[in-house]
Amino acid sequence: MGIISWIILGLIAGALAKWLMPGDDGGGWIATILLGVVGAFVGGWVGSFIGLGPATGVNIGSLITATFGALIVLFVYNKFIR
Repeated sequence: MGIISWIILGLIAGALAKWLMPGDDGGGWIATILLGVVGAFVGGWVGSFIGLGPATGVNIGSLITATFGALIVLFVYNKFIR
């Protein structure tokens, strides 16, 4: 998956995660993209660990995996770092 695909997937997954988990998270578009890209890595790792598979491109399965990972990252950020 190319860098442009990771950015697009990260933007969508990060925005979905921030929309699904309400709260005052701050950050702009760059933070949302980074949240989504890190979430794609975390979601891919968790998905491959439990047998669902990693994020492999901009498709529905990868979007769900990346959003799940972004929710995990956002939860950890809100609970432990903030």
